[in-house]
Amino acid sequence: MPGPLQNLRILDFSALLPGPFASMMLADMGADVLRIESPQRADLVRWMPPFANGVSRVHAQLNRNKDSLALDLKSEEGRAVIFRLLQDYDIVIEQFRPGVMQRLGLDEATLRQHCPGLIYCALTGYGQTGPYRDRAGHDLNYLAIAGALSYNGRRASGPQPMSVQFADLAGGSAHAVIALLAAVIHRQRTGEGQSIDISMTDAAFALQPLATPAALAGTDPGLETETLNGGGFYDCYVCADGAYLSVAALEPVFMHSFLTAIDRLDLSPLTLAHADADSVRRLKSGIAQTLLAQPRAHWLQVLAAVDACVEPVLSLQEAAQHPQLQARGMLVEVAQGETSLTQVASPLRFSRTPVAYRHAGKDLGADSQRILARLGYTAEDLADWRHRGIIA
Repeated sequence: MPGPLQNLRILDFSALLPGPFASMMLADMGADVLRIESPQRADLVRWMPPFANGVSRVHAQLNRNKDSLALDLKSEEGRAVIFRLLQDYDIVIEQFRPGVMQRLGLDEATLRQHCPGLIYCALTGYGQTGPYRDRAGHDLNYLAIAGALSYNGRRASGPQPMSVQFADLAGGSAHAVIALLAAVIHRQRTGEGQSIDISMTDAAFALQPLATPAALAGTDPGLETETLNGGGFYDCYVCADGAYLSVAALEPVFMHSFLTAIDRLDLSPLTLAHADADSVRRLKSGIAQTLLAQPRAHWLQVLAAVDACVEPVLSLQEAAQHPQLQARGMLVEVAQGETSLTQVASPLRFSRTPVAYRHAGKDLGADSQRILARLGYTAEDLADWRHRGIIA
């Protein structure tokens, strides 16, 4: 059964993580995504271990369900191919710094001459405007500028990098998909295309709705000062075997159940909603000392039937085998040539148009010949271009 986005056709000029993750989400939902890659400078993700059948497993997942055209965009022939493709593909995703597409002769205004209804999404670290528009950056920098790192970490060691690429993925990828689909709805209603300017820093700043209201009123959060950043009992606690439990029993009913299960009802007076800082420290210390006395398996058995918002901190391999994620089908087998790869599934669930997994990410330029032949280029053209490095 075709996915909900089966009629969308997207040219994806992005690389690394944010853009490819966004286009993977769209491709999983049925969009026809064609990656445009340089024959000379392959996406660095292609070289990230581990490998399966000579292909990076990271690349194979990020680029599943997409076709690959290796094309030199600096060549006149390469630009001409893009103009022809715009007869069929009317959405563009690019992740270059501002001005790069213009220098290539493929800026929005030029592309719109060939596709008036074009939806053009530029995904960058700092956006198309502002003093940082041309500045290099990565996820950690965007989170730093957005204020998110200032209260993420421990007082003893300072701000800490987040293990998940929060600005890249929740900021850039997810917001790009949302904006693109909103623009598609607008075009369906009016016939108008438009440009989309996604800044990962903007998005990271916006994704802090619990912290920014107080900050804008004059009170910044700090390291381990807030209920949800380690300032209260809401935290991870080490057990006797070095494994951890996450304790998030925020509501009184959950805290009562938790303290009952671990036989520490004596700590209940310290759980009042407006408890002072000393009471919070004593509560947290009491929980920590108690959980440290036994291995995690013991506490999981004690808490197995207790509804208290307490769960083990699992490794990714353990998470992949967790019965909840198994029941939700969060691992899928995706074809890779004659074999298959186990990959993380899309978290999106549709009752009528389910997500499909057609194939893993392909070799560089795997579809170049087929696509260019469809556009009318001859075998002689392609042989000449391959010899000159215009295609791969």
